[in-house]
Amino acid sequence: MRPATRPRDRRDDARLLTIDRRSGALVDRELDALPELLVPGDLLVVNDAATLPASLSGWGPGAAAIELRLTGIGEGRRWRAALLGAGSWRTPTEARPLPPAIGVGDRLSFGSSRLSIAATVVATDPRAPRLLTVDFDVDGDALWAALYRFGAPIQYAYLEEDLALWSVQSAFAGPPWAAEMPSAGRPLSWAILDALRRRGVGLASLTHAAGLSSTGDPAIDRLLPLPERYAIPAATVAAIARARARGGRVIAAGTTVLRALEGCVRAHGELRPGEGITDLVIDHATTLTQVDGILTGMHAPGESHRRLLEALVAPAHLEAAWVHAVAAGYLAHELGDVTLIADLEGVAGHAAAAA
Repeated sequence: MRPATRPRDRRDDARLLTIDRRSGALVDRELDALPELLVPGDLLVVNDAATLPASLSGWGPGAAAIELRLTGIGEGRRWRAALLGAGSWRTPTEARPLPPAIGVGDRLSFGSSRLSIAATVVATDPRAPRLLTVDFDVDGDALWAALYRFGAPIQYAYLEEDLALWSVQSAFAGPPWAAEMPSAGRPLSWAILDALRRRGVGLASLTHAAGLSSTGDPAIDRLLPLPERYAIPAATVAAIARARARGGRVIAAGTTVLRALEGCVRAHGELRPGEGITDLVIDHATTLTQVDGILTGMHAPGESHRRLLEALVAPAHLEAAWVHAVAAGYLAHELGDVTLIADLEGVAGHAAAAA
């Protein structure tokens, strides 16, 4: 499938492929049809994490060029990150040269000779030595100012141009927690959200530190998705309970929402408000307790997000949808088109399109 190579002029100018969970029936729509496919009493839960400027170019020991990609929100001065070698996003990650050997105590610098910040390596992951924990030499407001001064959005070689930080934010972005954009929410314009409310569909949010999708390092990529931080407000827990009580469906806007909700239940035995970290890996064997459907991007066979979707719909239906989407010219990756997977038989908007 061809990737989307640049942001659309209108964020909601995306195609929508619907997959019925039971039958696998496929329907091609435009995203502005989403309100017709949800019904009064349904609840759409979005991830409001803003995208960090998580790519920091700099120097390691011996002035060797490096790139540090933060894996998500840190704790104070201490952050986890993946180390890449010299080069930029224009070179595929798997083709980048190896970074210099890095060990505990080494110093990394970012910025310029006149204005910079530094970080000290405090740990390396024994499973993947290029997965580091670093302590920056500043914290608080000074660290945030430095990240936004010296950092840039993480991006990949299929894109045409440098991405502005604003172009990888959802309309409702809040706390800057995400290493990469929670992309399923990006096409949701305020016009679509308003149409959902007028339709009687509830809206709720949580914050999930969406992590890295790829590093080019097989040792790190085998570990993805890494444990990720989430925060679920009490209002969202209450909204899900109300939707359940009236027979509505809970639709996750993105795999990060699904992982946060189901990870919370796995950790606590119930959905409860508060912060946590989840290492839950979801696949066809996972029984979902909180989510009835999902709005998500186009995920290729073999991707971890694709395996997660198998908890919602049969792999054969996903494969048929992928073949159809490729033939129909849908666009993949974070700026691409989206899929709605839910029980759709009998929903008027779905039936009308199928006819």
